Amino acid sequence: MNKETLSELHRIFQEVQSKPDWKSALDTLFVSLRGSFVFDNVAVYLSDRQTRGLDIVYARAMGRGKTAEADAAWGENAANDVIFNEHMVIHGPAKGSDRKDRMSQTYLLGIPLYIGSKLRGALLFVRFGGPEYSETHIHVASLQAIWAAALLERKELQEARAELDSVQRQMRLQDDFVSTISHELRTPLGFIKGYSTSLLRQDTTWDDATQREFLIIIDEEADRLTKLIEDMLESARLQSKTIQFKFSPIRLDALVRDVTARVRTHHPALEVDLKLSAVSPVLGDGVRLSQVLENLYSNAIKYAPGSKIKISLAEKNKKVRVSFIDEGEGIPEEFIPFLFERFYRVPGERTVTGTGLGLYICKQIVMAHHGNIWVESVLDRGTAFFIELPVSPTL
Repeated sequence: MNKETLSELHRIFQEVQSKPDWKSALDTLFVSLRGSFVFDNVAVYLSDRQTRGLDIVYARAMGRGKTAEADAAWGENAANDVIFNEHMVIHGPAKGSDRKDRMSQTYLLGIPLYIGSKLRGALLFVRFGGPEYSETHIHVASLQAIWAAALLERKELQEARAELDSVQRQMRLQDDFVSTISHELRTPLGFIKGYSTSLLRQDTTWDDATQREFLIIIDEEADRLTKLIEDMLESARLQSKTIQFKFSPIRLDALVRDVTARVRTHHPALEVDLKLSAVSPVLGDGVRLSQVLENLYSNAIKYAPGSKIKISLAEKNKKVRVSFIDEGEGIPEEFIPFLFERFYRVPGERTVTGTGLGLYICKQIVMAHHGNIWVESVLDRGTAFFIELPVSPTL
């Protein structure tokens, strides 16, 4: 191999290595080497570890045969032969094929793909009309197979690393949740125990006003405890998809007004600006959608205290959008992708209590309605939650 060839290979491999994803890297690899090894189609097959069948994970047509039938164009039978026989296969045109019809003159070259020392698939090259594969062609194809296998192995390692990072993050979140929920449960229990014990003391007499104050605190803390337990059970049922939804036509403007009225009874000083345009009814579970709005109100009251809340409705492209906007301190951009994860709480110096379940519950409910929920935020300017629900979903 001369110096020019080595230099060109070095350039190609550097370019392949620099690509951001495995598919663009394979594109570069096959296109770059096609000058010394001409083919019409190329395909990568990988065996499914569960079904043990072959799945085509990459395919590209570069010459003749872009409209050919799948078996002829992509060499699935040859790929199966590679896996079954565990070595390279070369298939020529079928006997009796029309030599004048170039598309019937199919030359297939299948190279085994070894990933992590195990035979995991096959790289297939297809030529229509020849010529037959020479020894040099086979060497170039084998080189591409080795590099393709390396790219696929890198892809699997990246996916495994991402999955591991996700599992580790979930484990950390669950550890934080156990610590948080222990504190959250103890706090109302402490109040209930303390004030009920005070009322039961026989060596002290409490006037009516004090007794009523103690009983109100006990009642409020019992409600808080009930809400914590309900959120935990609700999130578990949503995760296991065992909740039954009762769908019926819902007018979102009426739903928003009802929820807002209930919230204001507990927070009379809360300023809410409603801009509720006339929109089409949606098919939904009124109780669950009310729960979503109540959770958004609860978040705004906790994390943007004293802020004005703006809620609006709009309809576009057969979807109804609810905008829920506060004017609080906002959320740092790096935390936004994780807001709807179970147990997630924005880290920092916040003294606000919470379990990290509210927004997770919101997302699961909205998804069950075939809708979407997302958040946009600007520091020191506020946070906006958006909910989109289809006017005529398939349920």
